[in-house]
Amino acid sequence: MIATDLRGAVERLGDMIAEASVIVPFTGAGISTESGIPDFRSPGGLWSRNQPIPFEAFVARQDARDEAWRRRFAMQSTFGAARPSRGHRALASLYRAGKIPAVVTQNIDNLHQASGFAEHDVVELHGNTTYARCIGCGKRHELEWVKACWERTHHAPCCTSCDEPVKTATISFGQAMPEQQMHRAGDLAQSCDLFLAIGSSLVVWPAAGFPVLAKKCGAKLVIINNEPTDQDHLADLVIRYDIGEILGPFVGN
Repeated sequence: MIATDLRGAVERLGDMIAEASVIVPFTGAGISTESGIPDFRSPGGLWSRNQPIPFEAFVARQDARDEAWRRRFAMQSTFGAARPSRGHRALASLYRAGKIPAVVTQNIDNLHQASGFAEHDVVELHGNTTYARCIGCGKRHELEWVKACWERTHHAPCCTSCDEPVKTATISFGQAMPEQQMHRAGDLAQSCDLFLAIGSSLVVWPAAGFPVLAKKCGAKLVIINNEPTDQDHLADLVIRYDIGEILGPFVGN
């Protein structure tokens, strides 16, 4: 069913939320655009201006590592100024109410944590850009340290423990998906009775398989996205309106 008017969409979604016992949100870039963070894939998105740097290139070449960190620091003011959107805050309200056990996200911006989700209840499939990790030993490094090294040497730094390259704690093209997070996301998809796919194009696999899994396991599926997706035909409700307007009424105190 495709919602044909905004008010009707909010009312139908409200009924489904009220009827559900366990809700699992699955969020993509669309929930963060209201926060001022541009998406990657759409026309005019970040990847239309700069092609992503594959993990293999990051590991092999100093110039690729330097460029990756140059891009990250160029985005620092955007990420630093971002605050949770109405969508983030609505999900956090449902989380506090006990309706949502955890959120599964493709985003790397830390805004679910900022909205009120406990860190261990944010399942980050593509990592987090607000800190860095050594690709060798896994040691965490704060961005302030990386930037200080960058400004001093004009090169991406290596780990202080094992001298391997340090990169943002995100999953790059060609890098293995995080096994623990993928396993937990699968468990959540199989255990919910309402799955909300919000602001995702649902084209990036294997992450895009979670709405399908939830539906196969008996959950109702709602897709909230401005553009059509390849999974709209599976959904019990498709909403193609602004995410903030749809989820804003569910923001609690």
